[in-house]
Amino acid sequence: MVLGPNPHSDPGGTRTTTKARTKFGALLMRLCLAALAFSPSEIHLHTRIYRIAERASGTVNRLSGACYKPRMAHDLVPASSLVRPQPRDVSAVRAIYELPLPELLFRAMEVHRRHHTPGEVQLASLLSVKTGGCAEDCGYCPQSAHHETSVEPERFMEVPEVLEAARAAKQGGASRFCMGAAWREVKDGPAFDRVLAMVRGVRDLGMEACVTLGMLDEEQAARLAEAGLTAYNHNLDTSREFYGEIITTRTFDDRLRTIAAVRKAGVEVCSGGIIGMGESVDDRCGMLLELASLEPPPESVPVNALVAVAGTPLEALPPVDPLELVRTIATARILMPSSRVRLSAGRVGLSREAQLMCMLAGANSIFFGDKLLTTGNPEADADLAMLRAAGMQPERCGAGAPTP
Repeated sequence: MVLGPNPHSDPGGTRTTTKARTKFGALLMRLCLAALAFSPSEIHLHTRIYRIAERASGTVNRLSGACYKPRMAHDLVPASSLVRPQPRDVSAVRAIYELPLPELLFRAMEVHRRHHTPGEVQLASLLSVKTGGCAEDCGYCPQSAHHETSVEPERFMEVPEVLEAARAAKQGGASRFCMGAAWREVKDGPAFDRVLAMVRGVRDLGMEACVTLGMLDEEQAARLAEAGLTAYNHNLDTSREFYGEIITTRTFDDRLRTIAAVRKAGVEVCSGGIIGMGESVDDRCGMLLELASLEPPPESVPVNALVAVAGTPLEALPPVDPLELVRTIATARILMPSSRVRLSAGRVGLSREAQLMCMLAGANSIFFGDKLLTTGNPEADADLAMLRAAGMQPERCGAGAPTP
């Protein structure tokens, strides 16, 4: 059987054939990338096209043993010109979520490296500046006045106290300082003015400032922007379909309106959700699709594993399987390439290896410190030791993802 031109009798022909195959492979690779924009849900077809192109561009001369290594897709096309596949429905997102785990992780890591500095993790510190007594009935939250939990209402912290905590967080390595108040919505007056002073103070320290205060309107969002706010957190929590099972005092569209007000003010959006609340895989995928469909997607996407607190309606639910958390993070990374994906609540129940797998899947931010509002979190020294053991490092203040 003739495999191709004999390199000894026709070396020029071999080089010509190799060049032709390489060009053909490059062309197929570009067609594969273009196809993603038109039918992103046909994942298996795209994989087959990619592998055909890879074989065509990576020619092995069986007689001489010479190997021409195939170029990857991001070598053929500048990263800035790549089209981000956007699934059109939940089934397409689920097809990504349910990929074999090695394939899912591989795809997520490719996307992550194209849009972010590998090996760097943002450390964000979170402080509850007003704890307990919230009028909302969120089924997962121990701060709700509707639930009988061990969390008691506390006074609203003063600005100097908050800034002292921010300085300590910065000295520990945090580059973002987040402040949370257990409010249903922002109300104009002295309390909001105090929050604005906190934001200005944190920014003067050279840190990113983020707040989560409940619902707010466009004027209030504009005032936060004027104070220098970096980001506003307002999670979707879950899918639109499952939302009513968790919260009844605020609608899903209320949350979207707040996010729209934040975006209009020019403040970054921090929005994600919680898994392990009894939702289905479709609900998780629906939440991710909703987030990815925002224009633009949130700059930060916190992914939380439920911390089941005694006294809340969800107290009896089992812990989340770590691999489900890994899959959720990897899918979020693929759908929202430029966003920071934050491994948030629930880390205290994860092994060090499970946390690092989440980072391999695309998480590049964690909450840093031994407390998240009212629930536990790994100690700061343990987090730094984990990053050192993995050869990773905290992101510097003012640093961010490279421009694609």
